[in-house]
Amino acid sequence: MPTRQSTVLEPIRGSSGASILGPRNEPLERENPDILRSPETDAGTIPNLKFSFSAARNRLAPGGWAREVTIRELPIATTMAGVNMRLQPGGIRELHWHKEAEWAYMLAGRARLTAVDSQGRNFIDDVGVGDLWNFPAGIPHSIQGLEEGCEFLLVFDNGNFSENETFLISDWFAHTPCDVLAKNFGVSEAAFANLPSDIEHTRWILSGTVPGPLAKDTVRSPEGTVPATFSYRLLEDKPIKAAGGQVRIVDSHNFPAATTIAAALVDIEPGGMRELHWHPNVDEWQYFISGRARMTVFASGGKARTFDYQAGDVGYVPFAMGHYVENIGDEPVRFLEMFRSDHYADVSLNQWMALTTPELVRAHLNLDEATMGKLRKDKPIVVR
Repeated sequence: MPTRQSTVLEPIRGSSGASILGPRNEPLERENPDILRSPETDAGTIPNLKFSFSAARNRLAPGGWAREVTIRELPIATTMAGVNMRLQPGGIRELHWHKEAEWAYMLAGRARLTAVDSQGRNFIDDVGVGDLWNFPAGIPHSIQGLEEGCEFLLVFDNGNFSENETFLISDWFAHTPCDVLAKNFGVSEAAFANLPSDIEHTRWILSGTVPGPLAKDTVRSPEGTVPATFSYRLLEDKPIKAAGGQVRIVDSHNFPAATTIAAALVDIEPGGMRELHWHPNVDEWQYFISGRARMTVFASGGKARTFDYQAGDVGYVPFAMGHYVENIGDEPVRFLEMFRSDHYADVSLNQWMALTTPELVRAHLNLDEATMGKLRKDKPIVVR
């Protein structure tokens, strides 16, 4: 039987550090070995760049649940916020809208989406695993779980967003005088005698009946349907293959409805690594779907910090900071890179060096000819 000393991680690296004598949270330490025992190359002070949905408050409702990671949970994440939501079969994220655009990735199951734009053009579609949707700010919409229910990630283009502050149709009715409602809809006040009163506990995510076939659920609008679909089949895209994995990029070029959020779905094989790179336009918000990964972020001025991630974790990289994401487990890593931008952009360290005068590069780093010959003029993206 292994001894406690052989199974407990201690903050010791070579001759540096010492064991922990006081109170400790061993499960959390095992999930974050590069924080407990940071690499020697880490230096300086960089804010926390990780928060797990498992540590977020989970709000339960009759039709499912939702938990969020916003600027309140991860203060460095000023540009975007995320929500992990689950709907039971027939469960409804009620008719609502918000000030922020809503971008989504379907994690499990299937759902039905509805929306109407400002010109009265409507939208309805069923989405499954790997599908996306994007509802621009102010567009009213709904989400309903189909036969097996569903779970998905929502991403909003504002770090201050909160799922608890959206504009709910039931909330608006509850705060509008009945005589005004009667006048607006051309009916008697008695028509509104049974409006829900406890919206906090009965609406927001409510129970419902699994809808029928899509064709029978469709309402025909005299103005037609939205000109640019609000959904996208990401997994149908041909991935960019690399030595250690692959990537699918989606932004306004191939998903015109998504004008404020760009993304990449990255797969890294065991032993592979998302190459050393940075993003020259905006911060990066990450969501880890599977596997175990390590990321070191270089912040200039002699500062760098390493974090460990697993499924359900959120990562963040501030604008222009260099970083890599390495698979440190024995199964593939899949994660989303997301950006508050209409387009995806990154700069490869390898490509930059390869496309710069060799003598200039050697003068900086004292590299030999063999290493210089390995530099690539394309982007490796994911290396083995």
